[in-house]
Amino acid sequence: MAALSRKRTWAINNSFLGKSKAFACKQLLQELNPDVIGDYVDESVDYILANRPNFFDSFDLVIASNLNEQSLLQLANRLWESNVPLVYCRSLGMLGSIRLQIKEHCIVETHPDNRQFDLRLEQPFQALRDHLESTEVTSKVPWLLVLYKYLKAWQKEHGAGRLAPGSYKEKTQLRDAIKADMQKDEENYEEAIKAVNTAFGAGMVPSNLKAIFDDDACEQLHKKNDVFWIMAKALKHFVVEENKGYLPLPGVLPDMTANTDSYIALQQIYHQQALHDADQVYHKCQEYLKQLSLPADSIDDRTVRLLCREAAGLSVIRGTRIADEYEKNCRLLPLVEDNELQGTLTAYNFALRAYERFLSECGSIPGECSVEQDIVRLKSITSKMLNDLGLHVTISDDVLHEICRYGGAELHAVSAFIGGCAAQEVIKIITKQYKPIDNTFIYNAISTESVTLKL
Repeated sequence: MAALSRKRTWAINNSFLGKSKAFACKQLLQELNPDVIGDYVDESVDYILANRPNFFDSFDLVIASNLNEQSLLQLANRLWESNVPLVYCRSLGMLGSIRLQIKEHCIVETHPDNRQFDLRLEQPFQALRDHLESTEVTSKVPWLLVLYKYLKAWQKEHGAGRLAPGSYKEKTQLRDAIKADMQKDEENYEEAIKAVNTAFGAGMVPSNLKAIFDDDACEQLHKKNDVFWIMAKALKHFVVEENKGYLPLPGVLPDMTANTDSYIALQQIYHQQALHDADQVYHKCQEYLKQLSLPADSIDDRTVRLLCREAAGLSVIRGTRIADEYEKNCRLLPLVEDNELQGTLTAYNFALRAYERFLSECGSIPGECSVEQDIVRLKSITSKMLNDLGLHVTISDDVLHEICRYGGAELHAVSAFIGGCAAQEVIKIITKQYKPIDNTFIYNAISTESVTLKL
């Protein structure tokens, strides 16, 4: 069976010998998913940019790899002007990198690692207050009602507008008060004690959202702006003018030990308030759309509900042009700590760029034919490149020898790793979920080290 499998693999690979890489990739990729339609263009990037510069404008995103410096800069500048994200990948020997170029990326679903449930126990909205105060606390109700009962007693004891315990000592006092009244095997009481650390403090505007509210794009709406900014401004109006500084209620409850009826009743109260808050934001969005003479269906109520549910985690990433890295700028200076970039992943990043400049200036791959001669030329190119950037440093000979030793070879394991990482970033950008890298990822397979830099 193993011999037959190997023969079949060789037969498949031989069928593409002498044919375009683009054609072979398209055929093999379509085998992975027959429902996807693919196409290929058997032309170089340089030719397309020179003869059909608008070719890339219709794409949602472009992925490029292992270009020479001139081709990379021309492509990156064209995509920046067209506001098309670019994911540029490098794979050379045991080294790899990913560079994301994107003007502005607005993320609603960031999926934070430690999401805090917004329960509003400190200042419950009216429907919740009525329910909490009219429901008898037993061993069958959700822990939220247990915690509210003892929180009220704590507020009455401390007075002076204190809404919730803040210090470790105060939280310990609240936990002790609950524990003192707990009978044996009352799980909701145990859950209430555990929840003291996390149940309070949500619902306020975090720093990341405040930065969005203060952004010029939120203050001054324009027709050409992403609809995200219209929703952000409507959200800001709701928080500041209508909800006493609190965010819209997400309406999501954690799991709780309770009987079904009491949990569903509580869940419905939160859900209805969340719908009410989102509806207020949606109507404000419609007002702004009308003022901007934009179609009413540019923003639907479902999108607004999602934004309100995820309001605490909203994020906006503004990237930089790849071309900026090739000019003198202060962002590169913090990366250089010593006079020699030795043994750092930053050194490999500059070495890969020197490799691309070598391709442009010499028209050949360093180390492909004469390693010793190419090392001398690569050193000269690297030194001039660093001086042009205003960096008075050197890259160690070992790093440059390593670049030449590869001779342009791409190792399948490194390329697969970089390709997998790049695929994750592409999915993040297309789906607008999770935060992508900002903006450079470098990988050294020799030491299995990686780093993310903002260049």
